[in-house]
Amino acid sequence: MKIMNFFHKSDHPATIKEIADRMGEVPAKVYYHARKLERIGLLELVDTKQINGITAKYYRAYEGTVSISRDEVDDQSIKEIFRSESQKLASHMFDSAKEKYLDSAEKGRKRAGTISNSDVFLTKEEAEEFLKIAIEFAQTHSKRSRSEQEEYHLFLSLSAMSEEGSQSN
Repeated sequence: MKIMNFFHKSDHPATIKEIADRMGEVPAKVYYHARKLERIGLLELVDTKQINGITAKYYRAYEGTVSISRDEVDDQSIKEIFRSESQKLASHMFDSAKEKYLDSAEKGRKRAGTISNSDVFLTKEEAEEFLKIAIEFAQTHSKRSRSEQEEYHLFLSLSAMSEEGSQSN
């Protein structure tokens, strides 16, 4: 997740060493995970250059949304692995968002951030439309285009509360 975030924040295709340096990590560790991300299509090799006899490989992060549905999997053991890995990912994302929020508050900013927690009633179509609008807005604003822009962290969670995901009594 961190590796993808650093590639996304880069304003140009970057080498694994460049990303490792920004992260403060050993390049071999980042390389291992980057290769896995490349195999599943989340990182794309876009250029290679010879620099002092060494081939530098430049990668770009996938610029889209990935949705995986456990309903598409028939095997119960794979569904259990999917559930476990989904919980780990969600926990990591929640913790990361919380840390960023708290760090912002500790840095003495006048406004640390905004937290909103609401239950809303939507049709499945309305929920999909809301997510589409929010994701497109975030993608449109994922790179600085004007000097007066500041960086904000956006964490969004929309969860269906009923079995059907569309209505409850």
